[in-house]
Amino acid sequence: MAFKKGQSGNPAGKPKGAKNKTGEKLRETITNFLEKEFETIKKDFKKLSPKERAKLYTDLLPFSVPKLQAMSLEMDFGKMSEDQLDQIINELKNQAHEQSKENTTSKRS
Repeated sequence: MAFKKGQSGNPAGKPKGAKNKTGEKLRETITNFLEKEFETIKKDFKKLSPKERAKLYTDLLPFSVPKLQAMSLEMDFGKMSEDQLDQIINELKNQAHEQSKENTTSKRS
C-alpha cells in the first residue's frame, strides 16, 4: 500500500524533526565516558595498530561530534573593494596558519 508524499500509516507518529532521545542519550553517555577516561584511552589508543586506531577513532567520532553539513557561500568579489578583498585574504591566511600550528602541535603529542 503506497502513501501520498507527506502522509504515513501512523498520523499520530513521531513528528517530523523530532529528536531520537535514545540516540541523544547514547551520544551523551559516550561523550561523558570519553571525557572521564580520556587519559586512559590515550594510553590504550597508542598501543593499538594504526588500522585499529583509525577504526576506533572513526567509530566513536560520530557519537561526540555532530555531522557537518555542506554549506554554500556565494560572494560577488567583483563588487568588493580592494580593502575588503585584502581583509578576506588576510583572514584566510591567518586561519590557515593557526590550523597548521594546531596540526603541528597535535602531531607532537
